[in-house]
Amino acid sequence: MLTRLDHLVLNVRDIERTVDFYTRVLGFEVRYGDNGRTALVTGDLQIKLHGPDFEATPKANAPASGSMDLCFITTLDDDELTRHFDTLDVALEEGPVHRHGAAGALVSYYLRDPDGNLIELARPRRTADSV
Repeated sequence: MLTRLDHLVLNVRDIERTVDFYTRVLGFEVRYGDNGRTALVTGDLQIKLHGPDFEATPKANAPASGSMDLCFITTLDDDELTRHFDTLDVALEEGPVHRHGAAGALVSYYLRDPDGNLIELARPRRTADSV
């Protein structure tokens, strides 16, 4: 019945800081829409950003910034990810670690966005991977 996730809403304290992080660190594209809406796009996934003063209806019962755990699949290998984080001076919270996702075994790295959301960057695990 369901085929994929189209978009999700991320409640944030500061849209500009969030846009900077997701575009600079994660490679998202920013799109500005009607009524002051801001969205981040990668592939066929869209993240709609709602700031503290944004009034949306309908909405979640208790929207809050910093309450999400998000996992994104990356094509970068371990060395490329490490260099990327080092170049941007992005602190890793954990990783590389072995995890299991919807499509199988993963090698994952964890970091935080400006609101404290947990961001997991993962790639499919190969048999030769050791952590």
